[in-house]
Amino acid sequence: MIELLAPAGSMDALRAAVQNGANAVYLGCGPFNARQGAKNFTPQTLKDAVKYCHIRGVEVHLTLNTLVSDREIPDMTELIRHGASCCVDAFIVQDLGVVQLCRQIAPHVPIHGSTQMTVHSLPGVQMCAAMGMKRVVLSRELSREEIRYICAHSPIEIEVFAHGALCMCYSGQCYMSAVIGGRSGNRGRCAQPCRQSYGYTHWENKYPLSLKDNCLVRYLEELKEMGVASIKLEGRMKRPEYVATVTAVYRKALDEGNVTPAMMDALMTAFNRQGFTDGYYTHKIDRKMFGIREEVYDDPQWLQAAQNSYEAGETQLVDISFRGVVSVDGSSLTATDPEGRMAQATGPVPELARNVPLTGSALAQRIAKTGGTPFRCVEVRTRVDPGLTISAAAVNAMRRDVLNQLTALRARREDFTLGKPASVTKYPGQRGLPGLTIQVTSREHLTPRLLNTEAVMLYVPIHLLMEDEKLLMKLLKRGRVAAVLPRIVHDGELPKLQQQMAILRDRGIRDVLVGNLGLLIPAQETGMRIHGDFGLNIFNSISMNILRELKLASATASFEMTLPQIRDLSKAVNTELIGYGRLPLMVTEHCLIRNRTGECSCNNASTKLTDKTGAEFPIIKDCGTCRSVLLNGKKLSWLDRQDDLSKLGLWAVRLLFTTENTREVDRVLDDYLNPTPFDPGACTRGLYLRGVE
Repeated sequence: MIELLAPAGSMDALRAAVQNGANAVYLGCGPFNARQGAKNFTPQTLKDAVKYCHIRGVEVHLTLNTLVSDREIPDMTELIRHGASCCVDAFIVQDLGVVQLCRQIAPHVPIHGSTQMTVHSLPGVQMCAAMGMKRVVLSRELSREEIRYICAHSPIEIEVFAHGALCMCYSGQCYMSAVIGGRSGNRGRCAQPCRQSYGYTHWENKYPLSLKDNCLVRYLEELKEMGVASIKLEGRMKRPEYVATVTAVYRKALDEGNVTPAMMDALMTAFNRQGFTDGYYTHKIDRKMFGIREEVYDDPQWLQAAQNSYEAGETQLVDISFRGVVSVDGSSLTATDPEGRMAQATGPVPELARNVPLTGSALAQRIAKTGGTPFRCVEVRTRVDPGLTISAAAVNAMRRDVLNQLTALRARREDFTLGKPASVTKYPGQRGLPGLTIQVTSREHLTPRLLNTEAVMLYVPIHLLMEDEKLLMKLLKRGRVAAVLPRIVHDGELPKLQQQMAILRDRGIRDVLVGNLGLLIPAQETGMRIHGDFGLNIFNSISMNILRELKLASATASFEMTLPQIRDLSKAVNTELIGYGRLPLMVTEHCLIRNRTGECSCNNASTKLTDKTGAEFPIIKDCGTCRSVLLNGKKLSWLDRQDDLSKLGLWAVRLLFTTENTREVDRVLDDYLNPTPFDPGACTRGLYLRGVE
């Protein structure tokens, strides 16, 4: 049976989900979950929530899906321990270090890879399986064919988002809220800048980053047939009435196999952004996918009906069977739940009937009255000796007794011994001034001055290396060159990429820059040395040490970290940070340039979005693909404070060239060697000083 997984941002929302047919709920507790704006749960209410759900046959998945700093590891450890002691049924995790903590502390609790891990290919799923995860939540951008392929070959369970808000950026790869305002989406604090208005080249009251909500309710049978284990409903920030309505509609669609106009009307009433979209699933990625939340007035009838669904009484969710006995030796009642738990109560010794003796059918009718409880009677077996009777009050008392016992039994879970996390080895970094790495995104950046600059690594997009063999030979003579792989590579694109890596390997390229878990296995199979990019979201020492186990040659510290955090980070592999350049804020499946013009003209390097403050965000291609990367308007620059960077134990500092022309490239190289004063009008220190929430 496919699982219906509903959001629970509060206790009311949890009841709304459970009473309307969710098989499982996901919720957050404390500071380490991707929806800090929801009410969420305290340690005590988490325990209450788990009991409430388990009694009713519903699982609880605890979200731990944020990046965690070294100083936060002890608090995360306590939360994992508390979640396990509360008997949650799964942990939903983003951070590689947290995955390891969960395995060490509570190995009996399944780990689900969050959509924040940006897993969108079979090798990404396989990597998660190798790390001990039992399920992966796929990126929302996948088509039905891609989901089908992954399900057919996956060694672990697959979960798919079926309904709710769509981020413009691949989840886990959005840094826009963090860079603009210090509120990190990777830390559960996203301020949703994608829902604001922007224009191309100048501000307009348009919304080119605001997608309609996803709606796959018409494709549930197809998802079942594919082998999807769970369909997820988004909405931990939304009201309980929304959760009640959407859960009820999807429950009915799963049970009955069809979707009526009334069901679609209910979804529209609960929440919509000028309708819904299934564009990613059907691979119709166009401007019709965009919409905004218009001013609406809540329908009081809808609100009342939605509230009644979880406040008016219990929905009978758990099938149980009874066995009632009335004999000369006494009376008893036994109840059994679907998992075989059994409760028994004894009643008074029956009396001889003065008038009408009790019959088996009459006893069964009295026993079966389970209204007002979470239990549904599906079977009653009776044995009644002739000529006897027992009062209705006695039968009711036995029924209450066994149901109370069964409730207590269902709330319990087996006790497991919790482990202790292993001590974290801190590898020392390199002393002195870091080396220089340079990353280019176009051939124009490869100026004679750049090629003559001493650098420990030159990062060049793989498509540029493949397009011009003479350029490739020239670069190889210069020294170490790494091919930059696209951050997003779907399964259908992998064979070509692997072929390109094999060709480059034969021609002398030994290194690749990788920004996604799904590319680690393909790169390793090609025999490449792997350098981890910022997209891996390395935020703590445990994650860095894991990269050492995976035999990465180097790693890029997250640019959401502060300098002290980077200084204290274990340098288990050579560590670099981005010291100059326009930081990438989003990577999108949509070609933002085609969305403007209606045709593919994404070689146009001058396209940019402008917000209402006049801030500009240039758009470039993701490493030769038709996916878009939205860049920050101001350039990050630490060229004038290299002494500060020399105290961090770094292997290298990277210069990232994106929109620069040849003259600007050469000027930056001059500034690296002979720093000029910082220009706050054109440049930013990024997050290295102020950090993120």
